Amino acid sequence: MEYTALYRKFRPLTFEEMVGQEHITKTLKNQIIADRIGHAYLFNGGRGTGKTSAAKVFARAINCQNPKDGEPCNECEICKAIISGSLTDVVEMDAASNNSVEDIRSIREEVNFLPTLAKYRIYIIDEVHMLSTGAFNALLKTLEEPPSHVKFILATTEPQKLPATILSRCQRFDFKRISNDNIIKRLKIVCSSSNIQITHEALKIIAILSEGALRDALSILERCIQDGIDNIDEDKVKELVGIPKLEFVNRIVKNIIDYNVENSLEELEKVLDDGKDLNNLLWEIIKYIKDILLYKTSKKLEIYSNDEIEQIEELANKASKERLINLIYSLSEIENNIKWSSQKNIMLQAGIIKLCTNVENDGIQELKKKVEDLEQKIKNVKSIPVSANVNNNNLVVQQNNKPIAKNQSPKVDTSNIKSEDYWPKVLEQLKTNGKMILYSNLMNTKARQIDDLTVEIIFTNGLTTFGKNLLETPENMNELVKLISMQAGKQMRVKYIDAKQVKVKKESTLEDMVKDLDIPINIID
Repeated sequence: MEYTALYRKFRPLTFEEMVGQEHITKTLKNQIIADRIGHAYLFNGGRGTGKTSAAKVFARAINCQNPKDGEPCNECEICKAIISGSLTDVVEMDAASNNSVEDIRSIREEVNFLPTLAKYRIYIIDEVHMLSTGAFNALLKTLEEPPSHVKFILATTEPQKLPATILSRCQRFDFKRISNDNIIKRLKIVCSSSNIQITHEALKIIAILSEGALRDALSILERCIQDGIDNIDEDKVKELVGIPKLEFVNRIVKNIIDYNVENSLEELEKVLDDGKDLNNLLWEIIKYIKDILLYKTSKKLEIYSNDEIEQIEELANKASKERLINLIYSLSEIENNIKWSSQKNIMLQAGIIKLCTNVENDGIQELKKKVEDLEQKIKNVKSIPVSANVNNNNLVVQQNNKPIAKNQSPKVDTSNIKSEDYWPKVLEQLKTNGKMILYSNLMNTKARQIDDLTVEIIFTNGLTTFGKNLLETPENMNELVKLISMQAGKQMRVKYIDAKQVKVKKESTLEDMVKDLDIPINIID
């Protein structure tokens, strides 16, 4: 007998068997009981939340010869034919591979024919957001006013990609992520029916990994039973999906909190050498630190043993809430950066080294030193001898024997503040922090401090529109302003200057002057 995957074998056959979507199944059953069935439905939700299953149950329920309380009997000729896929009146179409105008035109031609056996001809179009613009336009009129014997059920994970004209023609039902408790209940039923021995802790891990998608949970469970193990436990699930054991995660996090670079890298190397997935490792570390923060805040954790809670309590006492929050944000940033890197291990190791370095204290000390230097410069300016003479009611201030007119503020000498000195340090810091996109766009630039609050970044080779938009994003601008301000010892603003445009503008201005003068002038560059 041919093997059937668990998610297909245990696909719900009634609305009652569907878990976590009671707000939808109740409404659909009431429509069937009251015989108020719409002509077009849109089922929206994440993967594995029951959209296609609900569409198939609904298709059987409205065509069933012996329905009961809005549920299909699954015993009559029509129900059995729909379940086996032999009934031509129910058409399942994958819009990902059938997204052309011709595919929709064939539907428009078929809808005029009456169903062969069933009461309604039903079209279930999965991943409907994949249809082309022309296909959507071809579907509009038919979807708005189909024949009375035709019903449409559209399913999608991305409703924002559907035209508003399509959305307005459908009854929309939003499928929620299935809770971990509901997934565990369903998995227990599947395991009981399939004689699978599995621990409750293992079911919890599978439910968490599935992220609200029951189909993903069943796929993970299927991987576990393929190994031929009689009793599936938590360690077996983690081993199969590439999640490191909690003891390794605990040691890595402990060394990071202790600022122990050498031991952190050593533990990291052990986990990676064991073949564990890098993304799963980061996910586990972030989740573990989140649980430490949660325990530090509420003293409540459910899925850990007493020994594991003692380890978490020890780490919670060592780290402050601010430190734990910063670790979560920093690790999340590392996770985002390695997605676009071809050297994932190197990026992770560099990120761990940065986390184990007391950058915060070093940065504060450096900033304090710059503030002290700036205060000393202000004191030096104030100590300059100033004399005042009054003559004809006009106040004249003499500074270093140089008169300054009334209402004119003395200028503070900023010549000794040179952005050229610290600009290479800013670029090096960007490289160290892993901001490679920002670093690569600023490599061949120069910096010039034009006043006490503004630094100009000069692009000698010109600045493209794409590059400018990239540099002006809030994230990149904030990072650059932060580093420059730390080096300058005060809050600074950043201004981008395209040297090529400035030169062109200057030449254009000279040419305009020549035209206005209307005399022969040779401009020598």
